[in-house]
Formats: sequence, C-alpha cells, structure tokens
Amino acid sequence: MDAPTEQPHAAVRARSPSRDSLLIRRTMAEVTPVAEQVTSYFYAMLFVRRPDLRSLFPAAMDMQRDRLFRALLRAAEHIDDTEALLAHLQSLGRGHRKYGTRAEDYPTVGECLIGALNRYASRSWNAETEEAWVRAYTKISQIMIDAAAADELCAPAWWCAEIVAHDRRTSDVAVITVRPDRPYPFLAGQYTSLETPWWPRIWRHYSFASTPRSDGLLTFHVKAVPAGWVSTALVHRARLGDTIRLGPPAGSMTVDHTTDCGLLCLGGGTGIAPIEALIEDVAEHGERRPVEVFYGARTDHDLYDIDTLLRLQQSHAWLSVRAVVDQQARLRLPDVIREHGPWNGFDAYLSGPPGMIRSGVDALKNIGTPSERIRHDSVEGPAVARG
Repeated sequence: MDAPTEQPHAAVRARSPSRDSLLIRRTMAEVTPVAEQVTSYFYAMLFVRRPDLRSLFPAAMDMQRDRLFRALLRAAEHIDDTEALLAHLQSLGRGHRKYGTRAEDYPTVGECLIGALNRYASRSWNAETEEAWVRAYTKISQIMIDAAAADELCAPAWWCAEIVAHDRRTSDVAVITVRPDRPYPFLAGQYTSLETPWWPRIWRHYSFASTPRSDGLLTFHVKAVPAGWVSTALVHRARLGDTIRLGPPAGSMTVDHTTDCGLLCLGGGTGIAPIEALIEDVAEHGERRPVEVFYGARTDHDLYDIDTLLRLQQSHAWLSVRAVVDQQARLRLPDVIREHGPWNGFDAYLSGPPGMIRSGVDALKNIGTPSERIRHDSVEGPAVARG
C-alpha cells in the first residue's frame, strides 16, 4: 500500500468546517508531534491482527512504513472537500490494486487506525471523536473500494514492461525507455509507479517524459539518489531486456485544452520530464498558446536535457526556454519568475524537488497568481527524488 502521490491543487471551498472535520483536526494536532510512535503502533496492531497483510508491504518497512498511515490521515483531514477527495481517493484505490489489496482488508486497517489514534490522542479522544473518525474512514475506504472494483473491469493491476533503451546522461541520471506488454493509457503531465525485480514490493513514482506515442513506448528520467534503492537500480543496474512493473497512471498536472491560456512551466532536475511532455502535448494539439519554460539546476552539468528543450524551442515559435543555474545566476528560480512577470493569463506548472515547488508556489502567489491556476503534484510525489 502506498501514500497519496498527489494533493488537490484547487483551493478548499470557503465554508465553515463540519463538526467532524474540527474533531479530526484536533486529533491531528495532538498526534502530529508523536507521529513516529503512532505509525509504529498502527503497523504493529495491523500485522498482529492480520499477519497475511505483511506480504503486501516491502521487506524493509523503514523505506515507506508510514505511507499508508499518512495517506489515511491526510484524506481524513480534508474530509469536507468531497469533490477533491473523490478524485484523489479514486486514484489511490486504483493504485492499491498493484499491491494485492482486497476490499475485505479495509475494515482491519480502519480498526487499527482508530486504535492507534485512541492510544496517542488521549487528551482529545472521546466517543464523539471516535464516531467522527469512523464516519470519515468509512467514506474514504468506500471510495477506494469502489474505484478499485470499477478499475478491475477494464485495466490490469499492473503492467510488465521491457527496458528497450537506457541512456546515461550523467553519472547519476538515466533516460529509460520501456515497452509495456499491453496498451498503457495516460495523459501528458501524469506519472506512474515503477517496481524493479531487484526490490520487490518497493514502488517509486516517475513522470512520463512524453505524450502517448504511436509505438506505445514510455520514457522516464531517473536520478539515482543516496540510499535510493529503486532509482539506483534503474540507473546503475538495469540493462536492456530487463523487465520492470508499472502501476496505473495518476496525477492532475495536465493541460486544459478548453482554454487558450499560456503555460508557465518551472522544472528542476528530473522534474523537467513532465514539462517536456506538456510541451509536446500543446504542439500535438496544434495550439499556438505561449509556453514559457524555466529550467532550474544547481550547475551546468545538471542541465542534462537542455539540448532537447532547445531543439523544441527552435521548432516552435510559441515556446521560450530559459535555463536558471544556481551557481551562475544572480537570482534563484523563484526570483527569476517574479522578475520576468507578470504572468496574467498563464497557468503555472511546477515539477521538481520539494523545496523548489514550495518556493515556486509562494513566489507565484506573491505576484497574484490564483491558487487554482497553479498546478503541481504533491511535493512528496513523482518529481521528487524518490529512492
């Protein structure tokens, strides 16, 4: 089971929070400082009650032991935002199929969630609070169960894919192309999860680096990170002919083709991959809306795919590409964005390290960009170095 890889970017509707939401947030405030203990207790309870569920998780639980628990907490915290929750939880429910999760597993998970919160939120916990959490979890789990059941009728739990190209761009970055064993539908700007044969049940998220192709091939940019089991294996160990597994596509950082708004794209590191896909998407739709790309990097060496972007710029008059290198620039990427603004009439897309996304969002909001026009997937999601 995995954490949510995206958070709704739309602002929560301006309305008074429900009583359940207030009780849930009060619990969250109490357990957040002791989150590690709560998480450990949750999993201890889960595996004691259902030892068979242990096989759904990776052997090294320290890699992602808190992901399921944090996913449930985050969803409960936004229980009032039904519209945003629906899309988010449906994606999560579909994604959990690759672990072998079944509908009958959810009640035990819920019981362990309530048990862990009861133990560590002693000051705020009472019968009313427990009822609020039960209602929230019932709603959350049913959305996920229904989405998984519907997805089972039309898609596999995972796809097998053969590595057909492995291009080492730098000592720690590889551009990898795979051929799925069956058609793989997705949208430009989305991402998927990958599992390698060397680390079973450990999945990491990577963005597609292009639009869907007629030959069905998929390309990913992977950077090996310290202690990154999956990324290190993909960059340094994977060879042509090796087979990996793909989870279902996810993510909402896609182009709205019903408008003619310009695109302001901020990409850092391997986060440039989905930006390239968005550029291709605009080109394939025959649109001439302006696309402004800022490619951030620490050094020139980290601009591993700048040639691809410059070739695209030569082919499309509506595309502008600017490289922003920390060691050379007078200003950092968010400052450069402010300096080249204003960006009225543009939708903003951000993909890269968590710090870059946070500072980029802050910079855009500070110059008046509405939250609903700022698109990115969770800072814990695909564009981050995931391991």
